[in-house]
This record gives sequence, C-alpha cells and structure tokens, in this order.
Amino acid sequence: MKPGDGHPLPRFRWWQPLSRSLLHLRLAGPDGPETWSVDVRLWGDSDDGEVRARLYRDGVHHATSKLPAELPVTGGVVQVAASSYGLRRCHYVADDGTERQLAPDPASAEGRRARLERRRPGLSRALGAVSVAVLVVALVLGVPQIVEQVSAIPPVADRFGTFVSPVRLAPSLNVALVVATLLASTERALRLRYHWLLDGGLFEGED
Repeated sequence: MKPGDGHPLPRFRWWQPLSRSLLHLRLAGPDGPETWSVDVRLWGDSDDGEVRARLYRDGVHHATSKLPAELPVTGGVVQVAASSYGLRRCHYVADDGTERQLAPDPASAEGRRARLERRRPGLSRALGAVSVAVLVVALVLGVPQIVEQVSAIPPVADRFGTFVSPVRLAPSLNVALVVATLLASTERALRLRYHWLLDGGLFEGED
C-alpha cells in the first residue's frame, strides 16, 4: 500500500459503468462523520494495466493498493478483491470482527443494480436466480468439453490418457453459452456475489 497524494476523487462519468467501481462508507470519526470511498478501475490503470484500489477520505486521495487489498480506515479495514467479471468483495471489517458491504455510488453499474433491487425486489430475485441457473448449466455442459480438449494435448494424453466428453454442443451453442455465462457472471459481480465454483475461481485458482 502506498500513501495518497491528496488529489480529489474524480467524478463518476456516464461512460464508466463497465470499467469502474466506486463505493462509499460512512463512519463516525474522532472529529465527526467521515466518508471513505474506494475507487477501482476494473480494466487496470492506463500506465501498467494493474488493477488497484484507491482509497479516498472525504473526497481526498488517502492511499492506493494493488488487489487484493486491505485498506486501514477508522475503526477497522476495508477489504477489496476482484474477479474476472468485477468486484467480488468490498467490505468494511471493524476491529470487533463485524463487517458490512460498502454502498455503491448511485451512478455506477453496481449502484444501478442496487436501485433495481430496492425498487423491484421480485424482478431482482428473478434475475439472480437466472444468473445462478445459467452458471450451473454452463458448468455442467462446458467443463466436460474443456477437459476433453485439455486431455487431447499430447503430454497430458501420454500421462493420463484422453477423456471423451459425454456432452458435444454445436459451435454456435457453445458461443451462446459463453455469452450467457459472461452476462450471468457480470450480473452477480454487480451485486458483489461470488462463489469459487460458479464465478471462475475454479480456473483462476481462487477459493
């Protein structure tokens, strides 16, 4: 973690919903209420492509850290982690062990998804259920095909033998499955939902 340089928090722009996450936390500080903000450019910084979390205190840059990050704030820390589809965690963990998720900025994609959950809870639950269903179907249909392709690599085949997938989909159906998986995983990332088996952790080596 590096100390901040004091620059002001950039305003969220209308073209940034898919490339930037911005969340806020209100805390009672020693001198009164404080607003802590976490700004993450999901596609990485323009200079080196590294994904970092920038922490702001009352709109002033306070610290920067590569992800996963644990950023000290008043009374605890903010833990930030990302997956291939967005944020998987952005939570305040108090010194007593209690935790809560930071509130997404209303202009961000996470904020718009949270607004839908407040205004249309039934639709929100349905979207969440569809996302899980899509990922389960993708796991059942996609993993055997991937294993078959990997097992056909000569060094792997020589050592372990080849595997014949019981599932064979047409190329167009596989493309549709990939697109549906990307959409479902993105929808879950907008709610900071993450499961290592469903959301890519199996292939990223995460748990």
